[in-house]
Amino acid sequence: MPTENAPILIAYDGSDHAKRAIELCGRELRTDRRAVVLTVWQPLESVPFFGAAVTPVATEFFENVSSHARKVAEEGAGLAREAGFEAEAVVVEGAPVWECIIASADAHDAGMIVLGSHGRTGIDYLMMGSVATAVAHRAKRPVLVSRG
Repeated sequence: MPTENAPILIAYDGSDHAKRAIELCGRELRTDRRAVVLTVWQPLESVPFFGAAVTPVATEFFENVSSHARKVAEEGAGLAREAGFEAEAVVVEGAPVWECIIASADAHDAGMIVLGSHGRTGIDYLMMGSVATAVAHRAKRPVLVSRG
């Protein structure tokens, strides 16, 4: 069970939705606490129609993706600092993304998970799924989902 001073885990993908979630945190939550800003990138094997059937991808490609994910996480941590949090950037590779978010929240003993929702509906929701929905349904800690 997370303690009172447990950090907030903010899932951050660089989208406007994720940026608004950080802004919401700054306005609505106590900011004299730590925030772990998490960016998850998926290995190609987990992407349908691209993974194992494709010839091996150069190591340089993975290094570029990892480097970009690090920059995104650092950007999010910077926004969290501007919002008043003591923020740390964390990058994880894995799939599915929702599972990585929950595992990271567990590893950091987060008091809450915060993420933005893209607000997909209809066929987009069926095809892409919803990370926010999956996290909200499966996490064993409070989840704050920012819409819009």
